[in-house]
Amino acid sequence: MDITKYVIAIGGGEIRNKDTLKIDGFVAGLAEKRAAGARANALFVGTASHDSMPYYNSFHKTYTGVFGLKTDCVLTVYGEMDYEKIKGKFDRADMIYVGGGDTLFMIDSWKKSGVLDLIKKASDRGVIICGLSAGAICWFEQMYTDSDKSGQGKYSLRDGLAVIKGGACPHFDERRSDFYSAMSGKTGTWYAIENNSAIVFINGKPQFSVSSGGNSYEVCFSDKDITESRIPENESVS
Repeated sequence: MDITKYVIAIGGGEIRNKDTLKIDGFVAGLAEKRAAGARANALFVGTASHDSMPYYNSFHKTYTGVFGLKTDCVLTVYGEMDYEKIKGKFDRADMIYVGGGDTLFMIDSWKKSGVLDLIKKASDRGVIICGLSAGAICWFEQMYTDSDKSGQGKYSLRDGLAVIKGGACPHFDERRSDFYSAMSGKTGTWYAIENNSAIVFINGKPQFSVSSGGNSYEVCFSDKDITESRIPENESVS
């Protein structure tokens, strides 16, 4: 049986303020379809925010309070949970939501804890993967991120997990100018995602965007020019 793999990459926005609610509703709907009549399980991975519980509480208020999914979280940063307990949570998940924060810390932590392998295996089973900011850009070959080890919070180009070809820039409405400066003289295809916008990738390919107010773009850098194309929204998403 063919498995459909979803990655929903959200450029930014405050879930606690319901900024991304239309996108969250779309993701919740995918999780419900996967659950096939049972109550869908939504798993929050807050590694990038160092397992911030207020962040998880905001996630819970949206995905349970608004959309009725059952939510849970994994805690890996401070060693509160053993591997088997964490694995059980991934095994039950219909959807995994990766929050924003420190991208490089998150990736390093996942590799050390085994979470990266659990996420990849979940994706291979058809579990919906969704992420915001750090949780969105980590899946690409390259990332434009302010998570650098200098501690200065400066944006730079870094290697991602290479699940999806190309690069990704979050918060594009805020970062357009410096992103283009960083890409000077470089080539390749990048996905530039504004706050309150998401790109839906199916089996590694961009299909459409979902907007809670922002836009998403495919930007192609070549030796000769730069082509910026807006990714159309799925008009059936209400």
